[in-house]
Amino acid sequence: MPSLLFLSQRIPYPPTKGDKLRAFRILEHLRQSYDIYLGSLVDDPSDLEHIATVGALCADMHIAVLNRRRAKITCLRGLLTGQALSVAFYRDRRLAGWVERVLRDAKPEVIFVYSSNAAPYVLDLRGRERICVVDLVDVDSEKWRAYAAAAPLHLRWLYRREAARIAALEARIARECDWNTFVSADEAALFARLQPACAEKIRAISNGVDHVYFDPALGFEPPFAADRPNLVFTGAMDYPPNIDAVKWFARAILPLIRERAPTTRFHIVGSNPAPDVRALAAADEIFVTGRVADVRPYIANATAGVAPMRVARGIQNKVLEAMAMARPIVVTPEALEGIEAEPGIEVLLADTPEAFAAACLRAIETECAAVGEAARRRVMRDYVWAERLRGFDPLLRIARPAEAMGLPAS
Repeated sequence: MPSLLFLSQRIPYPPTKGDKLRAFRILEHLRQSYDIYLGSLVDDPSDLEHIATVGALCADMHIAVLNRRRAKITCLRGLLTGQALSVAFYRDRRLAGWVERVLRDAKPEVIFVYSSNAAPYVLDLRGRERICVVDLVDVDSEKWRAYAAAAPLHLRWLYRREAARIAALEARIARECDWNTFVSADEAALFARLQPACAEKIRAISNGVDHVYFDPALGFEPPFAADRPNLVFTGAMDYPPNIDAVKWFARAILPLIRERAPTTRFHIVGSNPAPDVRALAAADEIFVTGRVADVRPYIANATAGVAPMRVARGIQNKVLEAMAMARPIVVTPEALEGIEAEPGIEVLLADTPEAFAAACLRAIETECAAVGEAARRRVMRDYVWAERLRGFDPLLRIARPAEAMGLPAS
């Protein structure tokens, strides 16, 4: 088989967080057609136990282990070099050397880069004869701009700087790489507006969801008392948009719900809860679980899922997972970005605390079983991973965008 260099800022396993989930699914898909040379980093010690699992999928692999505390200090060099701090954080000399050797000795036909932070490893090295696809996933520079707008005053300058540096890197990726892919049509359209000269090289390839794993027919024992309403939020709880979402729900929305449904409980399910999240825990009202072995029992037995995102980019996997489990889920417009689901029929949509509380009360008081069933049907029709990821295949086979569009190569 032809060979492919796959670079990712984090080891793509276990697929329990949004970035690892997409990366792992793409890796699984690509290994069916290519011998994979995987270069990645580990910044969470618990991921070390999965190296053998990932290695079994690859012809060769190099995993660089980052000490997060040391990396946070050394990434400050970016202030002197002009780099984005997040790029400097994931820069490793040993991994850079391995990438150079693979390109020289293995001569992979294709380079696939997952996330802008990993792109600098190849931007200065790759040969023009190789196809290079960078899956940017989201427009990260816009995320940093949103962070800056909401950040404390002393951090705003740093976040604005990060947004500007990432935007410059994204522009370079757009110019120098053959294809730039995104997780949603909205993100792809935004990037095309920012980089109009490269619009023909931009594609949207959506996420899917594992409908076999997230299947309500499997049956799951409830992890909480099921004799009262239980609203569930799932996600990595050290991620700023998730932190903002649960704080907003707990403080602005849940009190409105409990006025009419006073026994309602809110479960925040996800790893590494930040101090602000742990502080939300309240006896018999709000529960913060931390990392759980399996999120499916929480989703399957929820009265409804909630995704009160105010800052969001790309696709919210938590929404697709709830839909796959045939549970109604209440979403903000930001949480529904990139997901083709009909409000009121397949999801419940709300954009203010009052409307969000009313939608949750609809789920509590009427059960909304039909909404969950319709959501599951939508997933089965439009969000199967294998079908979604086929969008990468023509990009990896065709060296230049003009050819992929059926136009003469320039």
